[in-house]
Amino acid sequence: MIKRKRRRLGVAPKIAASSGISAKESKVTIIDYNEKEFHEKEIKNIGECCIFKDAPTVTWINIDGLTQHELLEKLTRDYGLHPLVVEDILNTDQRPKMEDFGSYIYMVMKMLSYNQAEAEVEIEQVSMILGNNFLISFQEKEGDVFDSIRERIRTAKGRIRKSGVDYLVYTLIDAVIDNYFLILEKIGEKIEVLEEELINTPTQETMRNIHSLKREMIFLRKSVWPMRELINGLQKSESSVIKKSTGIFLRDVYDHTIQVIDTVESLRDMASGMLDIYLSSISNRMNEVMKVLTIFAAIFIPLTFIAGVYGMNFKFMPELEWKYGYFVALSLMAAVGITLVLFFKRKKWF
Repeated sequence: MIKRKRRRLGVAPKIAASSGISAKESKVTIIDYNEKEFHEKEIKNIGECCIFKDAPTVTWINIDGLTQHELLEKLTRDYGLHPLVVEDILNTDQRPKMEDFGSYIYMVMKMLSYNQAEAEVEIEQVSMILGNNFLISFQEKEGDVFDSIRERIRTAKGRIRKSGVDYLVYTLIDAVIDNYFLILEKIGEKIEVLEEELINTPTQETMRNIHSLKREMIFLRKSVWPMRELINGLQKSESSVIKKSTGIFLRDVYDHTIQVIDTVESLRDMASGMLDIYLSSISNRMNEVMKVLTIFAAIFIPLTFIAGVYGMNFKFMPELEWKYGYFVALSLMAAVGITLVLFFKRKKWF
């Protein structure tokens, strides 16, 4: 199944964010770089972020945890973010989307991870603010799929240190989309196990697992489909923060998104087909049981008739006075039973 965090209905987003399981402090890390220099550090005072606002370098500010409202409010004032953007960041039930505010672009994505111990998919919202030379990302908790990107920045591998902040956003989106393939691979393995179970020994637990799988596919579809609109919006955006040279990379990640969507649809069809297979399998097993019971009934019906006739005990039944009548009746019943068994076997009914 898919594990999602839900806020309480009717509660303001700021309050809902603070009513979580833990009130752990947010972790703020800054990565500042250009082609020749690189700096990375974890900060406690959010005011340190302000010095990077107009710097000529690329600055990536990552915030893990959404419980410290003072931190978010100060960041909002320093970077001139709209209050509704902050509300959307705190409300973690947002649909993936992209909004152009002129001087910056706001994006929401769903990052998936697979909990191997619980055998379930976990969904986490990732919000990003893209400016001319900075990127601010907000995550619900520590742990993400961006470690390889951080390593590329540290070691100056590839073109990431030579490119702007829009290229950094592309790499983050690409990492999220590529991780979808890993999640879908895990779900594909789960489908194979369920199919094997369907063929061999379908049970009520199998039925529950199929319904759980169908719910997973519905949630995945809701997470993946809007990503197509988000990337398409970035491609068509006339904002100065997205350079034309990044367009070809966005088209590439758009193609990856279409592949993920096609895979999700295929897995959904397989999950629906598995439900039909389960019902057919149960129906076939019931038919086999009924077939065996019917054969036994067909064999014993004439035997019951013979036993019933000679169990009437009428006074003038001549067979009742025979010395070997009992054995003749048993022999007749055995002959009828054997004949019927041979007949059914010849018809290949069992």
